[in-house]
Amino acid sequence: MRINRSSRQFFTHGIFIWICVLAMVQSHVARAQLRIVPIDQARYHVSESESEPQNHRTQASLNLPFFDDFSTTKTLAPSTRYWLPGSGVYINNTLVNAHPSVNVATFDGLDANGAPYNVVNPLSQGYTDTLTSQPVNLGGKVAADSVYLSFYWAAKGLGELPDSSDFLRLEFFNKAAEWVPVWTQLGYQVDTLFHQQFIAIKDANYLHEAFQFRFRSYGRSTGAYDTWHLDYVYLNAKRSVKQPYLFDVALRKPVSNLLKKYTAMPLRQYRVSPAAAMADSLRTDIVNHFNNFNVLTSTFTLTDAQWGTEILRNVQRSVFVEALKSQTLRVKVSPVNAAAQLDSLHLISKFYIATTDTIPGANLKTNDTITARTALSDYFAYDDGSAEYGVQVNQKLGRVAVQYALAKPDTIGGVRMSMVSFNKDISGQGFTIQIYSNKGGRPDQVIAQRSVAVRYPVMRDGFIEYAFANPVAVPDTFYVGWVQINDQPVTVGFDRNSLLGRNAVFYNLGTEWAKETSLKGSIMIRPYLGKSVQGVITGNEPQEAINAVFYPNPARGAVHWKNSSLRKVEIYNSAGSLIHAFEPAPDQHSTGVERLDQGIYIFKATDGRRSFVQKMLISK
Repeated sequence: MRINRSSRQFFTHGIFIWICVLAMVQSHVARAQLRIVPIDQARYHVSESESEPQNHRTQASLNLPFFDDFSTTKTLAPSTRYWLPGSGVYINNTLVNAHPSVNVATFDGLDANGAPYNVVNPLSQGYTDTLTSQPVNLGGKVAADSVYLSFYWAAKGLGELPDSSDFLRLEFFNKAAEWVPVWTQLGYQVDTLFHQQFIAIKDANYLHEAFQFRFRSYGRSTGAYDTWHLDYVYLNAKRSVKQPYLFDVALRKPVSNLLKKYTAMPLRQYRVSPAAAMADSLRTDIVNHFNNFNVLTSTFTLTDAQWGTEILRNVQRSVFVEALKSQTLRVKVSPVNAAAQLDSLHLISKFYIATTDTIPGANLKTNDTITARTALSDYFAYDDGSAEYGVQVNQKLGRVAVQYALAKPDTIGGVRMSMVSFNKDISGQGFTIQIYSNKGGRPDQVIAQRSVAVRYPVMRDGFIEYAFANPVAVPDTFYVGWVQINDQPVTVGFDRNSLLGRNAVFYNLGTEWAKETSLKGSIMIRPYLGKSVQGVITGNEPQEAINAVFYPNPARGAVHWKNSSLRKVEIYNSAGSLIHAFEPAPDQHSTGVERLDQGIYIFKATDGRRSFVQKMLISK
């Protein structure tokens, strides 16, 4: 067959258009996956007097030595024994992984209520968190007394790396009631390691009865974009920079998970096969900060938190720790038997070491103990309870699902979600929670769904519970997730420390489910069990497919489908706006699309029980 020049030109032009359109589709898909973002949210209840940083004394001056490694802190805020309230600094053991001892003070750019300092200008910069010491009595000291302040600092950790214009600053309070900068660390000069810093205090203007010091972070004031960490703050006389070592051995990393696949799971699921659910061993690590080796005894206990009953005790004697090195502590564990009458079991894992650490006048024993809790209750969790970031799907009608595996079929009563905010409070905005069956290791049919509204917990790392009207029967593998139905993305907590859920995340941007492989962490969504119901799914039972695949794709003139039970079809443009909706007649199997402009559209169909979303390309 012979093709004339005009036909060839039309054919070539048509191919070019299709290449451009397909490139646009691929580019759109590539941009619209999951992303992690910094978060801001209320952390904890604070009194009005604690909500703003203070710059005056709240108690009598402390005597030397001043020592705080933040291991004594039982809340998320620094101890008011050593520090003024309202600092905005966040005490944690989760945003770092190579710190000097258990717990650090994190400067994350959020105030004492967990909110950004500036919500008006997204690019504004200024001083954010300020950690101010209680007054310390340096009266009568002179330069010859060799007074030094030392501390460890680091940038980023599992947070955000400071930018070139950011800095962490140390200031001293002099006799004239003035704050004087004495040390500044610039953002563009940092790595991600902890460094020890020594500052001599020889100026007579600082050697007075009400001396104070403060650490201040400077950077973006609109959220947690610049992260600094502080540990081992030690102020004392008769010190030398030539002897920077502390005679201290400390526990550091969080205790590993007691369970093999989850951080928490329902007790009735655990009972099916305790040996399969339990990890083989637990571990943490010891750090020796002295320039000589240390030999010590380590003890591990596993305790029932409700009754205080000791389930397991393991003593390791003659644990050798090299000078200025760390040493892993590991202990074997066995399955725990839970009494039949219990509906939950809360376990405390604890490591503690016997040391001879000493600084005269300071307590170095608090960092010799580290604990973790494991809930065998009514829910599944991959996370450790702390949200370092938030996760979003940045496309309207995009879906996210997290996989869970049961020891036996059961029912789901609802979902607990870590709801966090990113730059904007979207309380009341709607989204849809869905539960899916499994097919070939990916989400398949929608088993249940519920439209809900965004709500935020009253404190940091809290969870919002969304219950289903009736328990939902699920097979041995199921998926829980959400549908983004508005332009403003819903942000769910993301745990960077626990990697248990890193291979369990899937997303769907319109036509098929894909496994998310770039996120290194766990989405904080926790399905909880419901009461038993009749008709519990005992496996992946075959279901009638909704069969709502629209064709051809690309389509011109009309779109067709085969299913006769569709109740409603909605058509959205590429911006996510609904442009047409209709209820097909039982014998209707097509609809005209002549009036639609050429471009990408989302077709959503439902038969009343299940829904289907498909991306379509309409051509002219």
